[in-house]
Amino acid sequence: MKKILFSIIIILSLSFETFSHVKHYSQYEFLEYELFRNNKSIGFHNYKFIKNDEYLTVDSEVSFKITKLGVDLYRYYAKSMEKYKNGAFSSFSSTTKQNKKDKYVNIKVDPIDNKLIIDGSSFKGKVDNSLIIGTWWNHEIIKKDAQISAVSGRIIRQNVEFLGKEEVTINNKNYKTLKFRFTSSDKSLSKDKKLNTEIWYEEDTFLWVKAAFDKTGYWEYRLKTYK
Repeated sequence: MKKILFSIIIILSLSFETFSHVKHYSQYEFLEYELFRNNKSIGFHNYKFIKNDEYLTVDSEVSFKITKLGVDLYRYYAKSMEKYKNGAFSSFSSTTKQNKKDKYVNIKVDPIDNKLIIDGSSFKGKVDNSLIIGTWWNHEIIKKDAQISAVSGRIIRQNVEFLGKEEVTINNKNYKTLKFRFTSSDKSLSKDKKLNTEIWYEEDTFLWVKAAFDKTGYWEYRLKTYK
């Protein structure tokens, strides 16, 4: 079964080659997502794509809160900046406020060996530059065996399973999508650390359309608008 899944991913990876360069996303000005928990809107996650000659900067802002009887039980706010030069990763930085806990990560490229230098609240060290930041807007993540947490810098080893094609309707608009499931390779992780997320990308453009996962409730990211 694993060999079959691996073959599917290889085939899909080849079909993605046309759009494998981050420059593909320079056509966008912004992506805006609405965040739901148990089908109730609780916040947003927005991206801005800023082009300047050979440079592409992706600014991200996410904010949500969970309330009950008018009392805030959980608050979350994060900002990040992702930079690319000629389509190649250049740097990443983020700050996150999770209730009263502060988290961060700063990533840059070592000019000598081209490895990624991570300074994060959960991990500090060097990793191979084949790893990718765990921001779902970049469909390249389906071809990786690990991602770097955009919140704390920890390394998340992953399995990626292609679940098939699926038509998704959001805000009365239909999207023909490719659906994937991401799970943690490390089965020893605690439940709150394990990756178990389903992601939908539009079939023709590879635009991130939707994400869903179960964690103290059913969560969904739904594409709201884009340009």
